[in-house]
Amino acid sequence: MEITLGMWIANVVGIITLLGWGLWWWNYFRFALPVTFWRFGGRTTVKLPPGHMGIPFFGEMLHFLWYFKVILRPDDFINNKRDKYGDGEGLYKSHLFGSPSIIASSPSANKFNLQSDANFGMGWPATQIIGNNSLLFLQGSSHARIRGLVVKAINQPNALRKIAIMVQPRIVAALQLWSEKGRIVALQEAKKVTFENIGKYFSGFEPGPHLDTLDQLFAGMIKGVRSQPIKIPGTAYHHALQYRKKVMTILTKEINKRKFEGNAARAKFDLLDQLLNLKDADGHQLQDEEVLDNIVGLIIAGYESTSLSIMWILYYLAKYPNVLKKLREEHINVDTNGDFITRDDILKLQYTNKVVEETIRLANVSAFVFRTAKRDVEYKGYKIPKGWKVICWLRYIHIDPKNFEDPLCFNPDRWNEQPKPGTFLVFGGGSKICPGNMLARMQVAIFIHHLVVGYRWELVNADAEMSYLPHPRPIDGVEINISKRRPLFYFVLHDLVWSFQP
Repeated sequence: MEITLGMWIANVVGIITLLGWGLWWWNYFRFALPVTFWRFGGRTTVKLPPGHMGIPFFGEMLHFLWYFKVILRPDDFINNKRDKYGDGEGLYKSHLFGSPSIIASSPSANKFNLQSDANFGMGWPATQIIGNNSLLFLQGSSHARIRGLVVKAINQPNALRKIAIMVQPRIVAALQLWSEKGRIVALQEAKKVTFENIGKYFSGFEPGPHLDTLDQLFAGMIKGVRSQPIKIPGTAYHHALQYRKKVMTILTKEINKRKFEGNAARAKFDLLDQLLNLKDADGHQLQDEEVLDNIVGLIIAGYESTSLSIMWILYYLAKYPNVLKKLREEHINVDTNGDFITRDDILKLQYTNKVVEETIRLANVSAFVFRTAKRDVEYKGYKIPKGWKVICWLRYIHIDPKNFEDPLCFNPDRWNEQPKPGTFLVFGGGSKICPGNMLARMQVAIFIHHLVVGYRWELVNADAEMSYLPHPRPIDGVEINISKRRPLFYFVLHDLVWSFQP
């Protein structure tokens, strides 16, 4: 039988179509179908959430990158799923970051996942960079013991009062230096002052070459925290592991030095000292590796988030002069009895605290957090299979019009009322909620005080394009021109002089 050109083309088209169909559904057949029909026995009452699992190896990562890096509309990633599959229970199945996953995008679904330690464990970032013994990954009594110490050391009122005074000399000095430079990149400079303060109150390191080295090493580690865990030389993950080894060497030397000197030889007694002296119910102290992992985890958690929040403060206050005006009016009347504002002063600054909440809501430093299902879990008729990742999509909660009116508008006055339950999760939730959440808020408020009272600034690139990975920020890192504000009597005198001109 003679094969015509038309038949040959039809066969090729058919094969390509079949191949495309197979690739499109490959992850579904590989991951979802076995779970539904083998583990759950094909019961009609058991089903996975709606959604598409993407193509082999990549899953929906290309789809994710399209929204986050190409067209720069990250929120449409979830909007697209809502349009296709409906709101449902806020759950969608997918395949992201190398794993079959369930995306949680509603307040109730995220609350369920974040507060159920019995069902869900930490899923990402990789424990090898931060450390298996970090507070992020501990469970049960070990978690409660270390968390209690950390909260007492950095998040309780007495600790916050001391830290408030301790961090301000570096903030004041940094702002003075910025004004002398005249033009700075806010994110770069905010990272420097943030790390200096973290290095001081977490591990007692003073500014200098030693701390600068640690700064560079931690910056490299952070780049690998949310990268694909591929140990191939040249990858961000591989670099991060190498940086971790160097950090461990430096901190181990510091621990050995402190053990040799003893507590009585030092006036300082920082978080590192407290971890070294922490004992369990049986009187056993932490192993050095446990101390190291927790210091590293806490520095990583506080470093990037505080730096980005300071950057966004400079950005939003430049964009919203009406907010800046209200802040100046509030802070100019603060009687600091000296150069520094106190923790108790900050608690009284109602408008400032609204600005802080609005900034961290819109900053979305942790756009999503990861959990792993420890067992098969059922939620409102849907199954979350054991071993699957659960991606709590916090960013979407914070910009969903159902939760916040005109959500992309910077509006501190929205905090005149408390948000709906479960709609404000910038610090996570459940037992893993950030133990330094009040410390982070306080540092931003302190920065606001010294900034608005003493300085004026403007954006160099007011319409800079945004970048959303690994964290949301303008691509220029918020470049600003900054200078000291002249005192009020200067403007009064200036007006008087000009009023007598002929």
